Amino acid sequence: MITFVFIQNYRKEMNRLYPLKFKPIFKEKIWGGDKMRKRMNMDFSPLTNCGEAWVLSGVQGYQSVVSNGFLEGNQLDELIEVYMQDLVGDYVFEKHGIEFPVLIKFIDSRDWLSIQVHPDDELAAKRKIGNGKTEMWYVLDADQGAELISGFNRKLDKNEYMHHLRNKSLREILNFEEVEKGDVFYMPAGRVHALGPGVFLTEIQQTSDITYRIYDWNRMQADGTFRELHTKEALEAIDFSMADKYKTDYQHKENETSRLVDCPYFTTNIIRFNKGIKKDYTQLESFVAYVCTEGDFELHYRDGSIAVAKGEVVLIPAELKKISIIPLQEAEILEIYQPRLFDRDK
Repeated sequence: MITFVFIQNYRKEMNRLYPLKFKPIFKEKIWGGDKMRKRMNMDFSPLTNCGEAWVLSGVQGYQSVVSNGFLEGNQLDELIEVYMQDLVGDYVFEKHGIEFPVLIKFIDSRDWLSIQVHPDDELAAKRKIGNGKTEMWYVLDADQGAELISGFNRKLDKNEYMHHLRNKSLREILNFEEVEKGDVFYMPAGRVHALGPGVFLTEIQQTSDITYRIYDWNRMQADGTFRELHTKEALEAIDFSMADKYKTDYQHKENETSRLVDCPYFTTNIIRFNKGIKKDYTQLESFVAYVCTEGDFELHYRDGSIAVAKGEVVLIPAELKKISIIPLQEAEILEIYQPRLFDRDK
């Protein structure tokens, strides 16, 4: 028994977890562009365009695959099954098991995306379709005058909404927002939304691929057909209220961690830094993901360091409590983790 325990501990010591990188999953879309390549140096060939790059995913059928170190080639769910709390944290593993709870994407819209809505957890459970889908957007780049849709410009009821849907006059009731680099939009499940042409952003969301398409601008696909609409399914999911403000305000200071969005499904912070920063995650019972949106940096941990370039995502296992980030040039990263509910005000 002593020998077995010794061997197990030895193997664990020799195969300790480290910051993980992943291969992006590229998706061609009718509305996609080429900013993945131009802005993030991503090679999405042989696709002719790239609307989405899933850079960290636990969605069934689209599991991220490790691209660095001795775990290269392994899927994210396989790693969680083996390393459990050491990888995702006690709180996260207890709540989600081997399902990784957030999905991180880059989205490049060369044309209007469909007007859509996502169900919340309650409706998703009722329909037995997994999780609901609350998300947020951080705008990385935007053409002059670029817009997106977030919610309604007035309080509605179902009858008024259906009147405008049938008469193709949704524009009259939707809230259009002009956007620029650095803008943040929080999209709780139930909020109608769409991205417009010339917007490039990072999306952080619950692990779900459920979308109810309300309107698709009468756009034909390459095969000459129209994409399916989900009028009935969407009707029960839509929140018909009007928000006081749709764009999220935030403040940031150089070389400090600044909060962007905090909700039960994820916390997202931003760090813009030109000098080294030490991070201590001792009180956090969660993984941490870094999305490098500008510049590049080195991540130093107990066993060494790795370089992280613009466009890359690195997953820091929960057992790595103390790390340092050293910019190789001025850098910007998004810091993402899942909060315990009683820690959200800290």
